[in-house]
Amino acid sequence: MTLFPALYPALPWLTLAALALEALLGYPDALYARIRHPVVWLGALIGRLDRAWNRTSRSATVRKAAGVGAELVLVGVALAVGVAAQALLSRLGEFWGTLVTGLTASSLLAQRSLHRFVAAVPAALRQRGLEGGREAVSHIVGRNPASLDEAGVARAAIESLAENFSDGVVAPVFWLAVGGLPGLLAYKAINTADSMVGHRTPRHEAYGWAAARLDDLVNLPASRLTALLLILAAWTRGGAGAKAALTAVQRDAGRHRSPNAGWPEAAMAGALGLRLAGPRTYGDVRVDDHWMGDGRADATAADIDAGLSLYRRSLALLWGLALVLAL
Repeated sequence: MTLFPALYPALPWLTLAALALEALLGYPDALYARIRHPVVWLGALIGRLDRAWNRTSRSATVRKAAGVGAELVLVGVALAVGVAAQALLSRLGEFWGTLVTGLTASSLLAQRSLHRFVAAVPAALRQRGLEGGREAVSHIVGRNPASLDEAGVARAAIESLAENFSDGVVAPVFWLAVGGLPGLLAYKAINTADSMVGHRTPRHEAYGWAAARLDDLVNLPASRLTALLLILAAWTRGGAGAKAALTAVQRDAGRHRSPNAGWPEAAMAGALGLRLAGPRTYGDVRVDDHWMGDGRADATAADIDAGLSLYRRSLALLWGLALVLAL
């Protein structure tokens, strides 16, 4: 069932096409240089709304209401653009329409780029030591890399892999499968808004409330599905990894400060025999979070490699699920 049934006769095939095309092509650098990226366009709109509506002279109540209004505008624009684009592309016929729409949707998936950025961390640790690892991991995490030792760098890379597998791959695929291009664009708008304004800072505590809460809501199904994929991927490797992953999810996921991030992080931690999350530093702010998993805290470059292997197996399962739905 889809939100726009008249426009999407082949949503499962559209989802599979987007996964395949993103894995094959990624987002070409030449295209980014020429037209940037859809997330950059969304970010420009979010920034403009923030500057226009989030006036520090206003009360917290008014700013909170302004944030709700900004989310409504943002999601409305994303849905409208998605419906218009899907309607236009559907005129190409079912095969070519699905293929071209899949190519468009592939720009909003991150399975290839996520693997590349995370894989750069163990390579940097091996080639350039701690400073190289800190520099590489700074591209994928928000915490202060100077506060990390080698184990901290490795854990940060694995945590980012787990969380971004959910936010950057599974969630976009889920909303593409449910709502086609409009569903995918609306999800990316919500997720981008959370990353830009959904912070507990003096400027965005009130205004960003709606962005943060809506992002929590739309990521809820994908975070659970991601944990399941990681558990099943661990099961395909044999051993006790799947059982440990399931135990970690049941015991620890709900204790994470995020209602969603704990699910993939706990599953990854259990499957790899590690402890993830826990106390860490973002900028100059220390966050005392619960540990996910009860294994080793002294993660290594080899553990990042193992996490990437688990990620690839989980992707294969996601592709398999898309294929089953298509057939």
